[in-house]
Amino acid sequence: MYFTGVYEYSMDDRGRLPMPPRFRGDLKSGLVLTQGTPDPCIRVYPNGRFEELAGDIMREPVTTEAGRVMRRSFFSASFSTELDAQGRVLVPPQLRRWANLSTEVVVTGIGDALEIWNKTDFEATRPNEEEILAHLWGRGSAGAATE
Repeated sequence: MYFTGVYEYSMDDRGRLPMPPRFRGDLKSGLVLTQGTPDPCIRVYPNGRFEELAGDIMREPVTTEAGRVMRRSFFSASFSTELDAQGRVLVPPQLRRWANLSTEVVVTGIGDALEIWNKTDFEATRPNEEEILAHLWGRGSAGAATE
């Protein structure tokens, strides 16, 4: 199962945000919210996927500087939570500030997770991403591929 699509929602004053109904079953056993570093968004991982990522981080020994920095960065910006009875998630204030979230938000699928974006910020990223994709797929203006 992959998380797909783009969904527009309103977040309430308390920071509660609905998750897309089609994915609530995949999130019902718990989820983890993290900073979407380097992007100004929040990543939403089902518990199982978060555990896999955490295992990757833990492979770097804490006795190395890289290990300490990776662990501190990853785990200090992660918050375990659950969906409420209405299928909403409560986004902690720290993450709302990080992602510049206000009332209008976008929830978008990225395959193994969801991302939560400020709607204006999300829309602003799209033209640059389209340019990057065109280049990666060989359709950029310089040296475009021909069929």
